[in-house]
Amino acid sequence: MKEDYYDILGLSKGATAAEIKKAYRKKAIQYHPDKNPGDNEAEDMFKKAAEAYEILSDENKRARYDQYGHQAFEGGGGYGGGNMNMDDIFSQFGDIFGSAFGGGGGGFGGFGGGFSGGQRRTKGSNLRIRVKLTLEEIANGAEKKIKVKRKKQASGTTYKTCSTCNGMGQVTRVTNTILGRMQTASPCTTCGGSGQIIDSKPAEADSQGMLTEEETVSIKIPAGVVDGMQLKVTGKGNEAPGNNGVSGDLLVVIEEAPHETLSREGDNLHYDLYVSIPEAVLGTSKDIDTVTGKVRIKIEEGAQSGKILRLRGKGIPSINGYGKGDLLVHVNVWTPKNLNKEQKEFFENMLDDEHFSPQPQNEDKSFFEKVKDMFS
Repeated sequence: MKEDYYDILGLSKGATAAEIKKAYRKKAIQYHPDKNPGDNEAEDMFKKAAEAYEILSDENKRARYDQYGHQAFEGGGGYGGGNMNMDDIFSQFGDIFGSAFGGGGGGFGGFGGGFSGGQRRTKGSNLRIRVKLTLEEIANGAEKKIKVKRKKQASGTTYKTCSTCNGMGQVTRVTNTILGRMQTASPCTTCGGSGQIIDSKPAEADSQGMLTEEETVSIKIPAGVVDGMQLKVTGKGNEAPGNNGVSGDLLVVIEEAPHETLSREGDNLHYDLYVSIPEAVLGTSKDIDTVTGKVRIKIEEGAQSGKILRLRGKGIPSINGYGKGDLLVHVNVWTPKNLNKEQKEFFENMLDDEHFSPQPQNEDKSFFEKVKDMFS
């Protein structure tokens, strides 16, 4: 089981954004590769801290994590610190370190060939798609094969070191001010910060040496996802130009398709069952829909409209792994609107019959009590 993100950073769930940033900086400096050369355990902790910070520092991601836990980011390879390499971490969170290790913008010198004096690794742009799921697929989990158009480097494209920044990806400027000489760095406009420019490319490629190709991507969707949830398939976005770039990610937004007879409320499902007056009086058996097929339920004689039958475990699995919700069957006694003369005479004769007079028992709860029980 994955460690809790708050525990990794040593925080409580009520931590503020400033506290999260401070805790991550402390952990990142403690396990920084420059301070722990060759220490695989420290490197692993460094990545875990970066993973925790990426989720908790983003308001939307944090809200989903607080509600659904790690499973909010699973699917298609999911999200995990193991999928973030050091270049990803420093490109996203390098400013956190300040000047703690020199290099200003969070560059580090002793790891992976050196970023304080070498090329920057660029990341391709992310792609976003929507996947529509039925309630049955949400209840059981699903694997979808989706065709995605993504940019890839064209065969035959070659790159060379940018002469403007000498492969650094950024340009340093020194200016004289009344306070002395000040040095500033900004991304190189010639290469876009990649440190490389096109040397040669096929005629059909774009200005960055890329072609758009269609690819079939397999996406594993866990049971219990909710409408609007976003999953991430690592490395299935657009490729980055250059020899040392990494691909972006494919962001999968879940869309829940309406069901013909069932409605969802969290992990619980609701079903409206209509019975006739004779069926309510005499009792009956009915087949109803569930997410795993039809089941037969028994309606006892004398059933009252508004009665709720609870089928435990017939709802949606909790995405946090806390069991399954229930299926709540709402019994509605259907009153006919058009009767013939003989039928009307029968009910007219029953108006004063004691068996047809309302006689609610203690077990016949009011509407508000039923609603209270349903949500408890």
